[in-house]
Amino acid sequence: MIPLLEQARTAFVASLHVWGVSFAIVTAIELLAPRSRYPVDGRLHGLLFWTIWLAISALTYALFRGIWATIGVAPLIVLPTGARWAGPLAVVVAPILGALVYDFFFYWCHRAQHRWLWRYHAVHHSIREMSAVNAWHHPVEPLLQVLLIAIPTSLIASEAAPVVPVALMLMQLQSQFIHSPTRWHFGPAAAVLVDNRFHRIHHSVEERHFDRNFGAFTTLWDRLFGTVWMPARDEWPDTGIAEVDQPRTLRDWVMLPADYDRAVGRNVERTVAAQRI
Repeated sequence: MIPLLEQARTAFVASLHVWGVSFAIVTAIELLAPRSRYPVDGRLHGLLFWTIWLAISALTYALFRGIWATIGVAPLIVLPTGARWAGPLAVVVAPILGALVYDFFFYWCHRAQHRWLWRYHAVHHSIREMSAVNAWHHPVEPLLQVLLIAIPTSLIASEAAPVVPVALMLMQLQSQFIHSPTRWHFGPAAAVLVDNRFHRIHHSVEERHFDRNFGAFTTLWDRLFGTVWMPARDEWPDTGIAEVDQPRTLRDWVMLPADYDRAVGRNVERTVAAQRI
């Protein structure tokens, strides 16, 4: 038990450093070139939610790695993501290939959340003041990620190990930037790489945008599986969900799934009553 807690503590501290740096970078961009202006102090509860979430995530993944090591689960396939054929360019090609594989499983995990686990994922979609910091998830989602992403990807080995730290940092920056309410975006590269305009559609309050743009790294999987919506140049919808407001307290954050169910139930009752009248 002690080694498990020590691993979780080490992972938590490392995550705090990585996330702290990326939060600072993307928040600076948001403040320098805002497209939507949200109060700076509104990000404070986001920092609290993320700190708790990272601790839960570190413990969950440490437990997963401990179980996997104990039962001796080995990869079933090895992907040639080392890209030796690319020579010096392997330092670029390898992490891209690895990110594509990860994003494939993330895409299907994300679709499962919308289909079967929405009351928990609704926490993420409830955010109306969306930014790099205000893009939190419900505290049960690390467990869902282990089941739907970590387990399948653990069965696939990669040759890209030397560039993994840099790749993970870049993907972390991207995962926060895609929630950023800034005028900056990826320009022509947004045709293949997810940016804030593309992902904003996914969080839109407009029904025509529902269940679109599930990818977090590339637009490829959305294109391939028919869920893509490429935003128009000035398409920048409001975000949130109609049933509940974004969490403002720890209680709201943890209990939003139950609050969402109650709100939906009340809406159904009102609809039935109106039909009777």
